[in-house]
Amino acid sequence: MVRIRTPFNLDTFLSNKSDKRITSLFSPKKQILFSQGDTTDAVFYIQEGKVKVTVLSEHGKEAVVAILERGAFLGESCLVGQLIRTATASTLEDTRILRIEKAAMLRLLQEQPEFASAFMSYLLKHSIRVQEDLVDQLFNSSEKRLARALLLLAHFGKEGKPETVIAKISQETLAEMVGATRSRVSFFMN
Repeated sequence: MVRIRTPFNLDTFLSNKSDKRITSLFSPKKQILFSQGDTTDAVFYIQEGKVKVTVLSEHGKEAVVAILERGAFLGESCLVGQLIRTATASTLEDTRILRIEKAAMLRLLQEQPEFASAFMSYLLKHSIRVQEDLVDQLFNSSEKRLARALLLLAHFGKEGKPETVIAKISQETLAEMVGATRSRVSFFMN
């Protein structure tokens, strides 16, 4: 008899865990999941919705570091000993999230090789994206950064069809993402 292996599905795997340290949360739009300066104690996995990750400078300037969607992890820095959150995560829309306590996440990574492989794959893709964002910030004009941000939000160049309508994101948020002023973004959009 031939056994056909189905691809590993993070959503299914995590949703079927009956560990008390893995909790399902529903967060309405504009709710803060964690704040910059909070202690780190859990990793979050987005099942539905979008989460905005921001950092605040000592001078009060806010920057959008990432817009994360379904299938993304956040707060994973607690796994390597980081004790304090370096960013704030808030929902952009109604969002369903799994909160995985640090100890439970470490146990899953040690005991579940398929999960560990899927998580490692996510981390590598995320690392590449962060490097691309850094290069974009260092070498491209604000117009090019805005164009890239809009293409990324539309999932252009990814599997499946690009989205023809991008989720509602304010010009203020777009400005924070690309390191420009809201008026500059408005000018480019017009």
